[in-house]
Amino acid sequence: MPTPRTGPSWLADAVLYQIYPQSFADSDGDGIGDFNGVIERLDHLSWLGVNTIWLNPCFVSPFRDAGYDVSDYFRVAPRYGTGDDLARLVEAARGHGIRVLLDLVAGHTSDEHPWFRASADDPSDHRYIWAAADGSHPPGFVPSPGTRPGAYLPNFFESQPALNFGYARTDPDQPWRQPVDADGPRANRAALRDIMDHWLGLGLSGFRVDMASSLVKDDPGMRETTRLWTELRAWLDRAHPDAALLAEWGDPAVSVPAGFHADFFLQFGGPTDGLPMRSLWNNHEGTVLDHWDPADCFFDAGGNGSPRPFVEAWRHATAAIGGAGHISLPTSNHDFARLACGARTPEQLPAAFALQLTWPTLPAIYYGDEIGMRYIPGLPDTEGSVLGPRYNRAGSRTPMQWDGGPNAGFSTAPADRLYLPVDPDPSRPTVAGQRADPGSLLHLVRRLIALRASSPELRGEGATEILHDGFPFTYVRGGRFLVVVNPRREPASTPAPPGLAAARAVEGSGVTLTADSITSDGFAYGIYELPRPA
Repeated sequence: MPTPRTGPSWLADAVLYQIYPQSFADSDGDGIGDFNGVIERLDHLSWLGVNTIWLNPCFVSPFRDAGYDVSDYFRVAPRYGTGDDLARLVEAARGHGIRVLLDLVAGHTSDEHPWFRASADDPSDHRYIWAAADGSHPPGFVPSPGTRPGAYLPNFFESQPALNFGYARTDPDQPWRQPVDADGPRANRAALRDIMDHWLGLGLSGFRVDMASSLVKDDPGMRETTRLWTELRAWLDRAHPDAALLAEWGDPAVSVPAGFHADFFLQFGGPTDGLPMRSLWNNHEGTVLDHWDPADCFFDAGGNGSPRPFVEAWRHATAAIGGAGHISLPTSNHDFARLACGARTPEQLPAAFALQLTWPTLPAIYYGDEIGMRYIPGLPDTEGSVLGPRYNRAGSRTPMQWDGGPNAGFSTAPADRLYLPVDPDPSRPTVAGQRADPGSLLHLVRRLIALRASSPELRGEGATEILHDGFPFTYVRGGRFLVVVNPRREPASTPAPPGLAAARAVEGSGVTLTADSITSDGFAYGIYELPRPA
């Protein structure tokens, strides 16, 4: 078990909310969300109860990959406003008790970044990974766009050249495989510290690090990658001890011991290639890769899935992490289908939130999931959103549905369109509509967040005892709360442990407790407060 590190105490109580800035709130009618739009909607987030927001990349960029191709780490993209606008957002959020995290693209830049333009004309510059001019470089390298001969290694799209953090295994026959302590990798590690120091000094509370496992190349066991992040974490603890570092790694058992305060269960990553998250939510619609396990997810109406893959992965990661950090469980994200996708109906969503907000992980709500916004299939490629015939990310990036207007308050001018649905459904859920309905999903999510905030037993420090790992999925948190979740359409029951007769219903629908059994209707959920021991 790793030695616990110091870290920001506020993170243990965080409820994260991911904001895709170009799609969240448009304050000036140009069809693109902006910082001032987020400021105008802070009342919604405060009312909902979230206390930490994470903004997808908002730096200067040509937006070939929606901002993940950064061309200046120290200036914000004009489409979102000015640096002063971001500062106002941070200050206004603080006034609502909300912290703001930025997205740090650590492993690559845009090919329009001045660093890369200089490197493409200077053979002595090793900020990026350049192969020899004789054509002996391996597949995947891209021909130089400048006067420098040879080719460079991209990290994702060709327009995203990989920053050089070195190779764990060098080879004299492949001179581009520089060691991790060469001049280029050392300069890039220093640059990461400068970038983080700049934004943290302006009041930001931390970073979610994009593709955090991608920095050191050919790194079996991630040993050198771990050393890199351990070094950066040690610096962060000295310079900004209240700042949080979250990983897009998808393997908390490795990334948290490496130095991150938290990592997400994702649709990829780890020894089972993202199975923990996909085994819960992925119904094989929306964003799908052909190599993914075709097994049904737990939140499939047919009842053919199981919570066991998720539980086993959570147990493994928890044991590896010990007290050193946290696992975060998202509802979805900008790269993965929303909860409301394909055949999944609105009545299936409350049980999903009941699990997410009572499980001992940091909950991360993707904007719009709190009202059941749907993944919209078939949208055209926008800023690199389409990665394959079945992996279209645009359907998860549509504008936040604030009201009943034709495009939820976003401009409909074709020249300004980003991720706007071509034929918006007039019956789609809206914040305004659900705010007015106490029985809505939005109000349920708000109540669950409030219950979590007021009950330490429902957060990470509360123990978890699983009573039944089938249907209904039944567990006790902190010896105080019984949680029952049945994500299938058919009813289910399980024997009741002793002492439930005096349990008090806190939240739920369709669950019945007796002295002998726990019975649930289809798509039911329930949270009960257990009597305290005498």
